[in-house]
Amino acid sequence: MKKPKLVYPTPEMNELFDAVREIQSKEEAVNFFRDLLTMAELTEFANRWQTVKLLVRGESYANIAKKLNVSTATVTRVARWLKKGRGGYAAIASRAFDTRPNPDYHEQPQFKGGKLRGMKNPYRM
Repeated sequence: MKKPKLVYPTPEMNELFDAVREIQSKEEAVNFFRDLLTMAELTEFANRWQTVKLLVRGESYANIAKKLNVSTATVTRVARWLKKGRGGYAAIASRAFDTRPNPDYHEQPQFKGGKLRGMKNPYRM
């Protein structure tokens, strides 16, 4: 017997997403999600979001797992969805954590063999 193909999003999920869009303040969000989810579910979702934040900041998987007291498998799964998911994590992270490159930042020149690469010896005329 074949498993039925999972549909995403379902009409019920779309109704939930529409309800989330109706949230107008942080206080409403706090109250809505507390009514909707158990403390364990809220903690799990919060840990996933903290994982996204730390991944965006360039933390190692092992450090993230240790800081958040989650498994490296959880960190790996979140990283996979951040990089190869539907773009949801990346879109919101770019707004929440301002992941755009700083236009004023310029890499410092790298020194090779004691000389600036591509420059003549400054001590010779």
